[in-house]
Amino acid sequence: MLNWGVIGCGGIAYRRTIPEGILRAKNARLLAVMDADKNKAKEVGEKFGVRYYSNIEDILRDGDIQVVYIATPVYLHKEQIIHSAMAGKHILSEKPLALKSGEAGEIIDVCKREGVKLGVGYMMRFHSLHEKAKEMIGNDELGKIVFARAQLSCWYPPIPGAWRQDSALSGGGALIDMGIHSLDLLEYITGSEIEEVACFTDNVIHSYKSEDSSLVMVRFKNKAHGVVDSYFNIPDNSSKNRLEIYGTKGSLLAEGTIGQSSDGEMFAYLEEDSKGYDASQVRYIKGGMEIKVPLLNMYQAEVEAFTASIEENKIPPVPGEVGLWSLKVIEACYESSRDKRFVRVGK
Repeated sequence: MLNWGVIGCGGIAYRRTIPEGILRAKNARLLAVMDADKNKAKEVGEKFGVRYYSNIEDILRDGDIQVVYIATPVYLHKEQIIHSAMAGKHILSEKPLALKSGEAGEIIDVCKREGVKLGVGYMMRFHSLHEKAKEMIGNDELGKIVFARAQLSCWYPPIPGAWRQDSALSGGGALIDMGIHSLDLLEYITGSEIEEVACFTDNVIHSYKSEDSSLVMVRFKNKAHGVVDSYFNIPDNSSKNRLEIYGTKGSLLAEGTIGQSSDGEMFAYLEEDSKGYDASQVRYIKGGMEIKVPLLNMYQAEVEAFTASIEENKIPPVPGEVGLWSLKVIEACYESSRDKRFVRVGK
């Protein structure tokens, strides 16, 4: 059992990671929270019955805490993670790990030097249906993967002071905030890194300083293709946040599994007995097999897995290097959008 502290008491910590993750985890205990807003720190601390601080130095001096979860705006990540590492705390950071890949590299180097574990909060990897999809692909049930798509959108209108709407504070808009999840998820499920991207980013509806629209086409290293669409201008109930994986033996189609919820549904359409080309190309609307697995809470699974990696001295399930790679993919996407050309990741 390890004691956790939370740095940043905003929505993702207050609504999701604390109540669904840390408090439910069998090997973690919430000990303290910290927020620069004293009233917010007090509110959240009292709600969950734990210590609360308004200064990061104070929570890092708390010797009872072994792990910190960083859920602050992206522009604060580098400094806060480095301070936490130098205080001897293991760190689970929200994504993106930093504003730029160079910063992420510095973070990783410091954590290695200080001997602390660094994890990145790609919690959608832990969704039970996503884990099942990865297993099915690994077992060759879909054959060779040829195409994948992930959709994550919401309605995010202009809000005074919202850091996600200022690229200087967030690194970008819909792409780096939501698209980064989808890009990572497709790499994780298919088992292949992204090799090349082509990207559009625009402000179609909202006029804030970060993009409200992004569309990414990718080529994976295994030569499969993919599409990730992320928009801040589609009403929440109109975006079904679909996941689609297509292979030579069939497909997986999911709805509602991408996002902050641990539920949703997934159907498999397997055609292993297909007899070859059919000129009529008949398609049946129904007939898919619903994938039924116990739906575990992905925040709980994330916290338990990261805590276990510390207790067992193993590589974290989503190590800092994954966060670094994700930023290289995102940087290639923004470069593609800016220069209007295909861009190879990391080149």
